[in-house]
Amino acid sequence: MGDPKKPRRSYDTPSHPWQGERIKAEHELVRTYGLKNKREFWKAQTMLRSLRGQSRELQARLRAGEHQASIETEKLLSKCARLGLLPMDGSTLDDVLTLNEEKILDRRLQTLVVVKNLANTHKQARQMIVHGHIFMDDRRVTVPSYIVKRGEESSIEYNPSSPFTDDLHPMRNLGNNGRSAPVPEPIEEVVAEADGKKEE
Repeated sequence: MGDPKKPRRSYDTPSHPWQGERIKAEHELVRTYGLKNKREFWKAQTMLRSLRGQSRELQARLRAGEHQASIETEKLLSKCARLGLLPMDGSTLDDVLTLNEEKILDRRLQTLVVVKNLANTHKQARQMIVHGHIFMDDRRVTVPSYIVKRGEESSIEYNPSSPFTDDLHPMRNLGNNGRSAPVPEPIEEVVAEADGKKEE
């Protein structure tokens, strides 16, 4: 069973530590999804590897005519559909094999907060979640890597007591890279300044 104070690691590290193309791809995904470190990517990769492994095993058992395999296949496809990784109907085990890491990362709470326009960047979304500004199913969720189920996605919102519920909050009107968007000058002042230059 193991020591409860030392839980098993929930991810597998790469078999070879120095592979340039893999390292470059990992860095790109970490930057794109605003991950804290590569461990969060490896967790998604491990989850994907587990789903693919189950799919390959079930395909072999189905070819052998095992009845229990068909029951487990329905459960696996239902699980993937609940997580939003596959459509609700018409999915097969081959569809599970076509999944990639981006599909898993797209279902993280941090990513969906950005998709729902509750945050401007992935880093801002992470900070908001950790600081308790995000509610889901009327409860506070402070884990950015939480895999959001399909039925929970519509309930993602601001914490009712959060200052972000105010439409005039300055952090809700940011431009790129976390900088405030420039405020345009009044049209009357622009016209007056242009007329002054013409007279000169």
